[in-house]
Amino acid sequence: QVQLVESGGGLVQAGGSLRLSCTASGRTFSTSVMGWFRQAPGKEREFVATITKSRGSTYYADSVKGRFTISRDNAKNTVYLQMNSLKPEDTAVYYCAADKDLATAQAMGVPDYYDYWGKGTLVTVSS
Repeated sequence: QVQLVESGGGLVQAGGSLRLSCTASGRTFSTSVMGWFRQAPGKEREFVATITKSRGSTYYADSVKGRFTISRDNAKNTVYLQMNSLKPEDTAVYYCAADKDLATAQAMGVPDYYDYWGKGTLVTVSS
């Protein structure tokens, strides 16, 4: 069983930055693909970024590419999402997710394929 706890959300003006953190319990963090997803009011949960367990390869949604950076620190069981140049349309609840078995970039972008989820942290970007 893996428990995920997100932190770092808050209110920021457009153009600002935030860094989200997600800390995992258990010994399986280093062998898990980690992903960030978000859900805005009235919309479906959507893929933001993911990082693989071994080589640390990263994948991003087109909407955040060049502005967001995902990274992981296996010694701290933590994955980060550095968000720069934030826009009002980035406003959402951001969720951290983990899974041990995902093997393709396509699969890593599908929320339903992840086994473990955090409760989310709210990011609000004002214009």
